[in-house]
Amino acid sequence: MATKAMEVVKGLDVKRYMGRWYEIACFPSRFQPSDGVNTRATYALRDDGTVNVLNETWSGGKRSFIEGTAYKADPNSDEAKLKVRFWVPPFLPLFPVTGDYWVLYIDQDYQFALIGQPSRNYLWILSRKNHMDDETYNELVQRAKDEGYDVSKLHKTPQSDSPPEEEGPLDTKGVWWIKSLLGK
Repeated sequence: MATKAMEVVKGLDVKRYMGRWYEIACFPSRFQPSDGVNTRATYALRDDGTVNVLNETWSGGKRSFIEGTAYKADPNSDEAKLKVRFWVPPFLPLFPVTGDYWVLYIDQDYQFALIGQPSRNYLWILSRKNHMDDETYNELVQRAKDEGYDVSKLHKTPQSDSPPEEEGPLDTKGVWWIKSLLGK
């Protein structure tokens, strides 16, 4: 059976999308520590129209992060299909890694988003707040299922009642990144 084409948001207001988003759930990946908590992304529009991406998580009490750049995959399209480029390893950036970042759904108030990519190997449920009510969460899970995602792979990301406001001690050795290569 052929997989249907994914529905992607059209006409995304990039300026409204900027700011902090909390990861409510995701498909686990080797690019994130398996014990990460309080995971979040902060987006900032640059003068050249690209987006600065700061992904943060806390693992073992230490803040791990990686910065990258997002840009429209096709500048002439109104579809919210972006590319995100990070340089790895984060402690000694040598190699560019580029991935797809497709906004599959966003509510009219820009408070909740469903992010995926064409292979359906990665999925994120994001929120402007660090917690999401069950009804909204279940609606986003259903949307992902309708787009052909195996939602049984979703993992809820632990978020503190009071998310960290400060950066906290850094994982300066990149231990989380090395562990992620080993599947830990």
